[in-house]
Amino acid sequence: MRKRILVVGASGDIGLAISQKCIEENYDLIAHYNRNDQSVKKLLELAKENEVDCQIVQADLSNELGVNDLLSKIDNHSKIDSIIYASGQSIFGLITDASDDEIDKMMQLHIKSLIKLVNHFIPEMVSKKTGSIVVISSIWGQIGASCEVLYSTTKGAQNAYVMALAKELGPSGIRVNAVAPGAVKTNMLHTFSEEELQSIAEEIPLNRLAIPNEIANTVAFLISEQSSYITGQILGVNGGWHTS
Repeated sequence: MRKRILVVGASGDIGLAISQKCIEENYDLIAHYNRNDQSVKKLLELAKENEVDCQIVQADLSNELGVNDLLSKIDNHSKIDSIIYASGQSIFGLITDASDDEIDKMMQLHIKSLIKLVNHFIPEMVSKKTGSIVVISSIWGQIGASCEVLYSTTKGAQNAYVMALAKELGPSGIRVNAVAPGAVKTNMLHTFSEEELQSIAEEIPLNRLAIPNEIANTVAFLISEQSSYITGQILGVNGGWHTS
């Protein structure tokens, strides 16, 4: 029987690459998105070509009712083998310029919705003594970034959550890990000029930015049996930009 994967944030560049990889690896897929329905609709055709099931669901997880909305649309909650939480957004600017609404939405999207969503599926995973949870964090959750203090804070909280939850669920055979990308060629970097992106690349030992597929490959490894003894880890996929 094929495993069924829930990808939260499947319409972003990284989430889409992860979703495509899951389909190619012969997993059934539930693909969540908030706004970009055109992006996730491409997954339906790919799933058809690969003869796997794909369900698309919409919900705004920056809203406190977003998780309930998402869960209400998922068919057969008991058949979720892995959860990949790739939803996220950044706010660039001084932390003192962040509005109360922006702070609330960032905390809701990256922390509160993550915890609430995973909590819903934990009892079933525990009863089956199996499951894998992967959170897409960020290098800034490890080392922090000026002018992205709020984003760094929420990603740091995700890392702490992963390490703690892995200890709590390990005895039940459930693995919990995070992938912390560095600079990736995604729409999130659209505000940077080519010169600025080149300057960033020159700081990275591999001398280039990552592509979304490289993050997806790491996630595919973490939800596979090839990583059966890996849990509680924050895997940096950053070209050597940060090594501790």
